[in-house]
Amino acid sequence: VQLQASGGGLVQTGGSLRLSCAASGRRWSTYSMAWFRQAPGKEREFVAAIKWSSGSTMHADSVKDRFTISRDNSKNTVYLQMIKMKPEDTAVYSCAASPSGRLGSSVVGYDYWGQGTLVTVSS
Repeated sequence: VQLQASGGGLVQTGGSLRLSCAASGRRWSTYSMAWFRQAPGKEREFVAAIKWSSGSTMHADSVKDRFTISRDNSKNTVYLQMIKMKPEDTAVYSCAASPSGRLGSSVVGYDYWGQGTLVTVSS
């Protein structure tokens, strides 16, 4: 099982980035996928989740109307489109997979994790 996150980088306040999470090693149709982030000195924080089969989504209040999670079944890839970015979005973003297929904001249940990609938003 491998989750490969990419797309991080440096962006100015108000800018945009798109993160990708390429998944391999499983039949992912029954899974749910999520993005979490962790800023320096802070707890890991839920960002967004998606059910692979139906495409149903859930977003944290802090990113609603700015971030959008989506998936491309043909590429086994989950995306996080980020717009109107703020300095407080600066963090290492990691993708995770849950075999339960449920949408959840807790790290519990997400059994597989990618390595993370750093996003820095300058003020």
